[in-house]
Amino acid sequence: MRAIRRLTVRTVLPEPLAPLGELVTNLRWSWHPPTQELFASVDPVVWERVHHDPVRLLGEIPNGRLVELAEDQVFLGRIRAAHDDLQRYLSEPRWYQQTDGDAPSAIAYFSPEFGVTHVLPQYSGGLGILAGDHLKAASDLGVPIVGVGLLYRHGYFVQSLSREGWQQERYPLVDPDNLPLTLLREPDGSPARVRIGLPGGRTLAAAIWVAQVGRLPLLLLDSNVEENSPAEREVTDRLYGGTGEHRLLQEMLLGIGGVRAVRAHSRITGAPAPEVFHTNEGHAGFLGLERIRELTEDNGIGFEAALEATRSGTVFTTHTPVPAGIDRFPRDLVQQYFGGDNASSGVPVERILALGSEDYDGGDPSVFNMAVMGLRLAQRANGVSRLHGKVSRGMFAGLWPAFDENEVPIASITNGVHSPTWVPPEVMSLGDLNGEEGGPEDWAAAVAAISNERIWTTKRILRERLVADARRRLQTSWRQRGASEAELGWIDDALDPDVLTIGFARRVPSYKRLTLMLRDPERLKALLLHPKRPVQIVIAGKAHPADDGGKRLIQEMVRFADDPEVRHRIVFLPNYDMAMAFPLYPGCDVWLNNPLRPYEACGTSGMKAALNGALNLSIRDGWWDEWFDGENGWAIPSAEGVADTDHRDDLEAAALYDLIEQEVAPRFYDVDENGVPKRWVELMRHTLTSLGPKVQATRMVREYVDVLYRPAAHAGRRLNADYDGAMKLAEWKQRVRAGWSDVAIEHVDSGAAEVFEMGERLSLRVFVSLGSLSPEDVDVQVVHGRVDESDQLREPEVTSLGVTESYELGRHRFEGDVMLEQKGAFGYTIRVVPRHELLAGGAELGLAALAE
Repeated sequence: MRAIRRLTVRTVLPEPLAPLGELVTNLRWSWHPPTQELFASVDPVVWERVHHDPVRLLGEIPNGRLVELAEDQVFLGRIRAAHDDLQRYLSEPRWYQQTDGDAPSAIAYFSPEFGVTHVLPQYSGGLGILAGDHLKAASDLGVPIVGVGLLYRHGYFVQSLSREGWQQERYPLVDPDNLPLTLLREPDGSPARVRIGLPGGRTLAAAIWVAQVGRLPLLLLDSNVEENSPAEREVTDRLYGGTGEHRLLQEMLLGIGGVRAVRAHSRITGAPAPEVFHTNEGHAGFLGLERIRELTEDNGIGFEAALEATRSGTVFTTHTPVPAGIDRFPRDLVQQYFGGDNASSGVPVERILALGSEDYDGGDPSVFNMAVMGLRLAQRANGVSRLHGKVSRGMFAGLWPAFDENEVPIASITNGVHSPTWVPPEVMSLGDLNGEEGGPEDWAAAVAAISNERIWTTKRILRERLVADARRRLQTSWRQRGASEAELGWIDDALDPDVLTIGFARRVPSYKRLTLMLRDPERLKALLLHPKRPVQIVIAGKAHPADDGGKRLIQEMVRFADDPEVRHRIVFLPNYDMAMAFPLYPGCDVWLNNPLRPYEACGTSGMKAALNGALNLSIRDGWWDEWFDGENGWAIPSAEGVADTDHRDDLEAAALYDLIEQEVAPRFYDVDENGVPKRWVELMRHTLTSLGPKVQATRMVREYVDVLYRPAAHAGRRLNADYDGAMKLAEWKQRVRAGWSDVAIEHVDSGAAEVFEMGERLSLRVFVSLGSLSPEDVDVQVVHGRVDESDQLREPEVTSLGVTESYELGRHRFEGDVMLEQKGAFGYTIRVVPRHELLAGGAELGLAALAE
């Protein structure tokens, strides 16, 4: 019989157990094994039954057990010790507090999804996991970030399989009252609300739930509140679902409502107002519009000055290397929601449309591009690996047409992973391998101190745990597919803890090529069933519910894995999530990644595997292109440039088979008299030593602080102290844009010599017409370096010239020297770019005058 109404009855803890409630509601427990062990000791059986969810644990423990624990002095002592440890963690100075005092007082970090813990299912894949790791690492470092996202009542879908292997989706209800969340309330106790206007006089309201991630608050906006109509209540129904209009509403709530939630949180709690706003992908781009509106409508600043003030303190991170991954809305839909009766007097809709316009060669004038708006509203931008930064500069080069791709102002900070989350105690106990504060020397010393036998014994324990978990999941999956118990006896022998284990788990868009390993099924079978060097593969992944192509790839893989001949050696595990990942990464010997290069922005799953001693076997894409050194795994040769995609897949699949057959498996099974593969263990050592310090999320967050957050805060202060700087910069930009058409390089004089000795100086005199602009408004540059056979500059350097004489009619002479420190073919050109102390770089305005 179905209940007509659902409600929540909260556990009331006896007074002696009250500190346990704080331990539950602070998500630090999700990466703190001692607190998890404390929870498990409440009732180990229930702890396993609730899948390590402490809120559910307290909800299912009988009151008698709670009374018993409240009288157990040993247990109470453990609670006090854990609670005291948490208080020290929350209050003691960390890395950030030891830096100089000019760092940002707070940073607001916006993301459409956050993967902090499997208990809070508000993530779909890599973007959310990265956002969760960013918050956790920032907490460990003491970086004062406030996270901002949405609370999806159905989260992302739960995946299962039909009997035929077709992906099926289920959206279980997420009840915030049964999650480690607290409702942000006004001083009078009423729930805090944010509201944004909609066309037709409607209003979208949202509650603000707070997840405490260690030292940091994560604000999650929830539109399922009574004052909303049914349509508005459904805005935060599910992650990445619904129509384009539905997505637009979600992104308006995330960006505009998110800024208002941050303001409410600061007002209510006294937390400092953020100086920097970080947009994690374009979904939250509307936050810039709200900040402009605050300045124009609330502070009386003009739009152009408000734009500059907003840009100065904004960081934009792009995560996609493919245009199809960017949110683009019809312009008339954006006009409908930001114009008419919902228009803002301080942010005219025509200015909004211009910010997201693809008004460049190759752009589509009919769409509004959220990433383009994000770049235009941020003074600093980055990709998430070195290669992805290069790809992003190519993708968005149209916004800076006067500059070469390598000069497009999109930097790169390679992603990292939060090792306390992803490395189990067995690996941590091998040595001080979390690397949160250690450098390469510390890692090398810690790894060198571990014996081969201990490394190998630990790896087998982890492989055995993965096998047990995979068998349990297979049992569940096959029962859901309709199999009877009599059909499932084979699962008891599925996988083997002594067989070379390869892992492959990720989302299933076509470019990640889930089924590349199936290009030659017979050859794959031969690898799986090799009599002396067998291989087993554990596979997982979700396709987007609307992606039938991805679902067909899953079905193809499942049908192969269902074959009785190989099903003990290759398995597909449904519903890939954080809970599955915890035994998967440590239990694998090899992590496989075979995307179409260069479409993998970073690919942090391989980082998590590496931290657990697994060797990467990957196409050189994302982070692996940057940090593969020939000894920390294997690089699958890429057939990039082969136009025929089927032929390319055949070539790369053949290379994959060859590597496994000729290099990977032989080395794994080459064991000494003690059963230890010494050469394999040496590769594990080198992987931990070479990659351990690099792949840390703490390294990543430090780079964000030093390279992006700190400069953004400095720029924001200079513009926002009294907004005089913002107004002056806006006026200067308008003047430069208006006068730029008159800027020209009239003559370049370098003398008559064409052959120089290395170490000599090339002296240049350049005559420039600036029209109404002054020499202080520009930077006259020599762009110089090696040239190829077509006289194209390769990796050029830039040297600025100084003004030496001025003439009538805005003409000036600039002079300077270039040191000739390289031999061979050398070339140079001259250009003029705008210069101002408040610009992040010469390319910011996209203007340049080049020598003919």
